[in-house]
Amino acid sequence: MRPAWIHCSQNTQILYLIFCLCHYTQAISIQVSRSPITAPVQGSALFSVDITCTGTPEIRWMFSSVSRQQSIAAWMLGCTANVTETYEGRVQTHPNGSLTITDLRLQDSGYYTITVTEPSGSSKDVCMVLTVTEVLYEDIQYFIVFIIVLGTLAAFLMLCMWLLNKLHNTIKTCRQQRRLPEHSETELQPLGQRRTDPR
Repeated sequence: MRPAWIHCSQNTQILYLIFCLCHYTQAISIQVSRSPITAPVQGSALFSVDITCTGTPEIRWMFSSVSRQQSIAAWMLGCTANVTETYEGRVQTHPNGSLTITDLRLQDSGYYTITVTEPSGSSKDVCMVLTVTEVLYEDIQYFIVFIIVLGTLAAFLMLCMWLLNKLHNTIKTCRQQRRLPEHSETELQPLGQRRTDPR
């Protein structure tokens, strides 16, 4: 007994084959939560995805930028991930195919592509963009600390100059007070001699 679709007309068979092909190519669905993603230096970035497919797919994450392109991690859902040596200790994989990268650096900015491959061999990929930004408030903190240290040093120098000036004035006054009696004695001596003079 022949299958029912063989008894159909040639046009119906073609339409049926097109439908099967469309269904086959659309078997993989990848939903992305948000893109682009922005995260600070030394922060973390979550590449959240929702995958729908038939069978147990293989997940592969790739990174690409102007200067380099390399694999991040690959694994079968439900199995242990094979993480590239460059990303060891900084990558966390999730059961749904999502990926988290920690301890971000400026060179981590770029394109992150997830490729989902079904056991049948069909695959689909989606690209997300990550921008890693410098933490500006740290620079402001360093600048404020520098200003405070500079102000404290200036105040200390001004205090030292004020104390030295006071010390100089005190020494000068003491010297003047010591010299004053000598002058007065020398000036009064001729007058005393005139008073005691018998003439």
